[in-house]
Amino acid sequence: MNLLKDTFIQLVSQYTADSLLVNQLWAELEENYTGKKRYYHTLQHLEHLLKLLTEIKPQVNNWNAILFSMFYHDIIYNGLKTTNEEKSAAYAENRMQQISVPQTTIEIVVNQILATKKHAVSADNDTNFFTDADLAILGLEWEQYAQYYKQVRKEYALFPDLIYVPGRKKVLQHFLQMARIYKTDHFFTKFEKQAKQNLQKELSEL
Repeated sequence: MNLLKDTFIQLVSQYTADSLLVNQLWAELEENYTGKKRYYHTLQHLEHLLKLLTEIKPQVNNWNAILFSMFYHDIIYNGLKTTNEEKSAAYAENRMQQISVPQTTIEIVVNQILATKKHAVSADNDTNFFTDADLAILGLEWEQYAQYYKQVRKEYALFPDLIYVPGRKKVLQHFLQMARIYKTDHFFTKFEKQAKQNLQKELSEL
């Protein structure tokens, strides 16, 4: 957790010398990601993303932008809503404006967060790296993947199986029908084969 917090503070401190504000922004972030209804979209998810993205840092064009995207992409998360990405992007935009992040960087971050809605191929390779990292959980070993889908189910606990299962099947089939889940060669090589196996196994168990 210290690495995550330190990374955030170092990032934000490049744009403001107001240490009180910096700590307030971290506290706000921490509060959102540790909400009682969160089981997967937590600080642990951010830690995993930071580790994955750090591995490819030399290939990233705008490191600060991808970090802002990582920290804010799930800041708003409500299983009952379909506007989480839009609200998270707007939230990030507001906070970045507050600390005078350049508009060009803000636009990149907004677009990257919105890209996590569909995980489609982007003309911007940083965005592809970011959305691929966000989907890396699909390609972990089955035990870790199984833990992930059970956590997601908890986040949608308000929905009975009658509603949840058809929706989940649709999501799984969507990914399985893609020519390739991961847009970048780095993540494709690392996770594609296992991701397809995991998705197919979960689908067969529903």
